[in-house]
Amino acid sequence: MADPADTYWLENLTWEETENALQTADMAVLPCGSTEQHSTHLPLSVDSIRAENLTNEILERAAEYDLELLGLPTLSYGYSEHHIDFPGTLTFSYETYIQMIVELGRCVAHHGMSNLLIVNCHGGNKEPHKLAIDRLQREYDLNVFYVHWTDFAREQLEERFGTEWGHAGEYETSQIEHYCPEQVRDGKKTPQTRREEFEAHPFSYFHEITKEGGLGDPTESDPEFMEQLIDETTDAILEAISADLPSLTVNPAPGNQ
Repeated sequence: MADPADTYWLENLTWEETENALQTADMAVLPCGSTEQHSTHLPLSVDSIRAENLTNEILERAAEYDLELLGLPTLSYGYSEHHIDFPGTLTFSYETYIQMIVELGRCVAHHGMSNLLIVNCHGGNKEPHKLAIDRLQREYDLNVFYVHWTDFAREQLEERFGTEWGHAGEYETSQIEHYCPEQVRDGKKTPQTRREEFEAHPFSYFHEITKEGGLGDPTESDPEFMEQLIDETTDAILEAISADLPSLTVNPAPGNQ
C-alpha cells in the first residue's frame, strides 16, 4: 500500500496543506477497486490493492511528465453484483455506485479542481463509471480522465499470457505476488475450472461460468514480468494524460459562437 508519509495522498494532509496543494495540482486522482471474491488463492481486496499501488506508481512518476497529482483515498467498494453469491463480496447497487462517483467528483469541483483522473482496477466498475463521468462533465464542468489500467497493458498481457487470463488468473495473481506476495495462498493456486462458455448469453452471476471463482491458470503467474509491465504501463498512462491535458479547451456550443 501507499507509504503514509507520501504527501501527494490527500488523506495524509491537513485541510490547510490541502488548500495549498489544490492551488498547484493539475488534477485529483481517484483509485477505484472493489471488495469481491478472487477465487480461493487471492484475498477479497485484490482490486483495491491494485488500485492503490498502481495509482501510487502514477503519483510517484508524475513529476517526470511535469504533472502534479493529488491522490484521493482509494474507493475500495465498487459494483460487484455478479460476484455476490461468493461469501464476502460487498457491492453497491448500480445506481448507488454511480451516485458515489458523482458525489466525489462534485466535491473535487467544489474545491476548485478542474480535472479528475479515475484509475480503475475492476471491470465491473466500467459501465457505471461511464454514466458518472457523463454527469460530472456535463453537470459540474469537470474534465474527467479515465484509465482502466488493464486496457493500457492489454497488448503486452496477451503476448505473455494469451487471452484466457481473466478474473483472478495469471495477470491479477502476478500483480498481487509483486505487491503483496504474503497475501497469495500458494497451496490454493490451481488452474481454474470453467463451467460454461456462452456465445450469446451474458452471464448473470460469476458462479455460472467458474467453479473456484477465477478464470485462467494462476500457476502461470509471472511477478517479474509484471514488475517491468507496471513500469512501462505507468509511462504510457502518464504520456496519455500529459498529451490530453493541454488539448482541453472550452468550445462554445452551437448558437453561442
